[in-house]
Order: sequence, then C-alpha cells, then structure tokens
Amino acid sequence: MLVERNEQHSIWFANEDIQEADEPYLPSLLEESFHQWMTEASELEAFQRYEFRIYSKKLLRCGVCGLTFDMPEEELNRAVSELGAKLQHTSAPASVSAHGCSLTGIPLKRRSDGGLFAIFVSVAPLQGFVAPGEAQACAMHYRSCFYRSFEQLYVKDILRQQTINEKEAGRRDALFLAAKRLYDQIDVTSVLAEMLHSLETLYANSDVHLYLSQDYVDGDPRIKPLIFKNTAHDIVAQAFLDGKPATEKGRDGMIRLAVPMSGKQAAYGVLCLTIEAERWEASNMPAFLLLADTAGSAFENAKLYEQSNLLINELRLINEMTKRLNQSLRLNEIFQFATNELLTIFDADYCCVLQLNPVTNQFEIKSSNIPSLTSEAFSPEYGFCGIVYRTREPLIISDYWNTRVVTSEVMDKTGSRSLIATPVFVEGDVVGVILITHKVANFFSYDNYKLLQVMSTHIGLAVANASLHSEMQRMVITDNLTGLHARNFLDEQIQARQRKDPFGSLILVDIDYFKRVNDTFGHQIGDQILIQVSKIINSCIRQDDIAARWGGEELAIYLPGIRLDQALRIAERIRRKVEDETNPKVTVSCGVSEWTFDNKKISVESLFYRADMALYEAKNNGRNRIKVGKLNANS
Repeated sequence: MLVERNEQHSIWFANEDIQEADEPYLPSLLEESFHQWMTEASELEAFQRYEFRIYSKKLLRCGVCGLTFDMPEEELNRAVSELGAKLQHTSAPASVSAHGCSLTGIPLKRRSDGGLFAIFVSVAPLQGFVAPGEAQACAMHYRSCFYRSFEQLYVKDILRQQTINEKEAGRRDALFLAAKRLYDQIDVTSVLAEMLHSLETLYANSDVHLYLSQDYVDGDPRIKPLIFKNTAHDIVAQAFLDGKPATEKGRDGMIRLAVPMSGKQAAYGVLCLTIEAERWEASNMPAFLLLADTAGSAFENAKLYEQSNLLINELRLINEMTKRLNQSLRLNEIFQFATNELLTIFDADYCCVLQLNPVTNQFEIKSSNIPSLTSEAFSPEYGFCGIVYRTREPLIISDYWNTRVVTSEVMDKTGSRSLIATPVFVEGDVVGVILITHKVANFFSYDNYKLLQVMSTHIGLAVANASLHSEMQRMVITDNLTGLHARNFLDEQIQARQRKDPFGSLILVDIDYFKRVNDTFGHQIGDQILIQVSKIINSCIRQDDIAARWGGEELAIYLPGIRLDQALRIAERIRRKVEDETNPKVTVSCGVSEWTFDNKKISVESLFYRADMALYEAKNNGRNRIKVGKLNANS
C-alpha cells in the first residue's frame, strides 16, 4: 500500500515544475532549499574543505556555506559570470580559476524540460581541486532538496488555494442564504434587521452601522440618519453622493468602509463597516458590495410593499370617511365627525376644525377636542390658520418650540410641538382650516401631510353639500321676498309645538288697503311695503317665535308658550310701529287666537280659523285694529 501511494505521489508530481512565471519567487525558494541542504550535508568532510554557493539563473546569489575563502567580491562575481556563460547550454560541469581558487559550476535543470533554473558552485584552492563527481553529487543532493521544498510549497499553495476556495464557497453560501433571508422579508424593519445581522455574522468583531437618507423610527442604535456635514472629509456622505464605495484607514489600526445601499430607483442610504485592518482582505469587498446591493433591492421592494399597503389603507380610510361624511347633511355633525376621524387616523393629540364666517370675517372653531377653545374665533391674519388662509397651501411644522414662526394659541394651550394643517376649499374659496397637533416633535410624516390634503378635499365636498342642502331647505321654508318663513313651515312648526307645549298664540296680520297701494304706487313699492312690515314684525318678536308669509299681503306669527294677553301686547306693538315707521304710510289689522292644552279640539286649522275670523272682524270694523278670535262650543 505504501509503495502504491509513493508511486501515485511520484506520478502526481511528474509534470509539476518551476515555471518562467515563478521567477520572482525563485530566489527565496533557492535560499530556503539551500538552508535545508546545509542542514542535511553539514556532516560531510567537504564542508571542512570547500565553499558552496547557489545562484539563480540570473546569477543572483541565494546562499553560501562551508569553508569561506578570502576572495574579493568583484573577482568572485566575474568568475561566476564566466561560469554562467559556460553552463547556459550544457549539462556538464564547468570550472574556472580566480584568485588562487578553482570554481566548479554544476547546472541545475528543470526536470520537466531540462531548462536551466540555477547554478550550484563549489569553491576550492587550486591545489585542493573539487572532483567533478563529488561536486555533482552535492549538486544533485541540493537539487533533490530544492524539489522537495518546491513540492512542499506547491502542496501548501494548493492547500492554501483550497482553503481560499472553501472560504469563498462558504462566503457565497452565506451570501446566498443572507440574500434569501432578505428577500423573504416584506417589511422595512425586518429587512434592515436581517441585513445588519448578516453583516455582523459575515464580518465578526466588526462594527456595523446603516445611515438612512429618509425618515425611519425604530430605536435600533445601529440605524442612524444620514447627515451631510463636512462632506469633503466624511466617507459616508462621499459614498452616498458619488454612488461608489469609500475607504478610510485610521491611526488606531481600524479600517472603515462605506458602501451605498441602492435599489433600481434611488440610493437609500450607506452601509458602514468598521473592522481591524489585519482582519480585512481586499477579497472581501465584492461580497460586501453584493450584500449592499441585495439589501438595497430588498429594502426598495419592502418600501414599495409598505407604500402600496399604505396607499390601500389610505384609500380605504378615504372611502370610509367619505361614505360617513355623505351620510349627514348637517354641518355641525360633519365637523364633529371629521374631528373624531382625523384624531384616530393620524393618532393625534388634538384637532381643530375652523370655519370662516363671511359676515364677521373670522375663523370660528366649529369642532375640537380642546374644551378651552370651544367657540373661539380668530382673525384670518392670526397664527397658522392665517398662514394657511393666505397661502392657500397645506403646512407641516416639525417642532413648534424650536421654530416659532408665528404665535399659536392652539399650540401654546396644548403644549403641542408637531402640526399639520390644511385649507378646506369650497368652489375654489378657503372656507375653513383643519389643524392637527401632537405633543411629540417630528411626529407627523410627509405621508401624513399628503393624506390630510386628500381628506380635506372630501371634507370640503361634504361641507359644500351640507351648505347647499341647508340653502335649499332655507329656500323651501322661506319666502324669497320678505325673508319670512313659508306657510307650510309655519304649519309644521305649530303642529310640533302643540304636541309638547301647554299653550301658544297666533297673530294674523293684514296690510290695510294693500291693493290701493299697488294701484297708486305700483307693485314695486307694494313689495317694499311688504318687506318693511316683515322687518317690523321680526323686530317685535323673540328668536324662537315663527313669522311667516301666509299669503298675499297677509302675514302670520306663531308665539309658542305665549298666552292671549301677551300676544295682544305684541300685536299692538306691531300695529303701532307699522303705522309710525312705514313709508309710504300704511296700517295693519290683526286677528289673535290662542290654544291651551285644555281645549277640546287642538289643531292648526282651528287656531287659524279663529284668528282669521278675528281678522275679518277687525277689517269690517274700520281696520287698523286688533280683534280676538272667540272659542265656540266646538273648539
């Protein structure tokens, strides 16, 4: 078995030899094998009588041993050069004389092609001439030592290469697994955590950091914001701006590498690795770059997935909010619902919805979760509300305490630091402003800022719809000429009050000789008289009282919770003011009736009937007077 192994060994190395490309490494190998030969041949008698030297093919001395002869270096070099010239094209030994010494050179040939790769030289006094056979034996012994060293070096190189290959294969496997784990993650936090873990595993005893160019809140101390300060001396900023790796070696023996983490769409940050210089090899860089590229792609995919989910969620929120907003046509309900929803959607501490009052030209708080600001009003020039109103643009404030561009009562009273605000538009005009705040600085993201803009559009549409509905309702229940309520609204209100009130009164007002006014002054003046009388009526009644145009020049006033005696006083005040204040001067006749819970028959019709009969009596008794409707047996 041993013989077989030896034969296999010799066969395996039969064609392996020193090559021309190995010339740079040859002197050190010649010297190493020469020292090995010296150890093995030191007991020979020749060591006591001769000097032995080894030279490379280029006559570079690689070793000397044995008895040393006092020979000038220049003379020795000349003799060796002469020997070299003789041995270039021969396999036989050659000799030369110099300075009383004899130099015998033995050519050392490659075993594969017989090419000369070194010269073995023995030096002896002329009288002690080295026999060629003895010199050749020493040379052949040296040649076997050389090839043994060469084979050991060759095997070491193979083993070293195998180790490198195994290490590289292991690194490739680790990179493949790291890439697989990265692409298996679908959220940004998991991608970043996996990437940092992979780097720390691949490059043990290193310090790993990631500098991100965008907002990211996670709490991992290894992830930091990318800040551009003194970029000329900051390799992290350089790597990001140049889009290529940057390296820095410190005086503490540490090497710092910065590699951009990029995807197909953009660069997202910089991976920074700090490691001892002696632990870092240039061959590590491709793997580091590959991992950075993989991480960049995985981060981009996770970011896109996150954004798509965010967009889907935003669309769902917008759809649900729009549906809920459209379920109500009352402005107060819309404002309150918007406030509650916005607080939840943005996880905010406070929210205010303000509406611009066109009469007072003030922004009034219509809905808020800040009790101390209920019913407050602000000038269109004040605070953040004023900025939004003037610029007609949304606003985001990261830290109010450090960037107090204006004074804000909302921010000061609540101790808020972050703010997003947006105008509410109706038909291109700013009719309101939404303010959303939080006590933590930098709380709201740019995505929150954009989402609020979209939601304000839908809130504006809901406000417009409610306002339009309110106007239509007002038009339905209001007489266009006088501004008083319509007769059907009056009927409905009386019916509703009769179901819950204990009593009430009705006044019917008729303008005397109104046809004569129209015939004398024209219908336009007649309309003005109607408007004047309506204004006088409104000035004489309470806010809860209901005045309506009953028909033509007849007007009606329902007084809930008022008995007949007080109703007569109100009617008299109206009659007197009409007589005194109208122009052209007119008078009115009034019929008054009341109902109480004790009446046998309670209805709108009976109330109007009795007042109408009283009005008829007033007109037949000379006009410009007031009469009371009597209860009959059936009333």
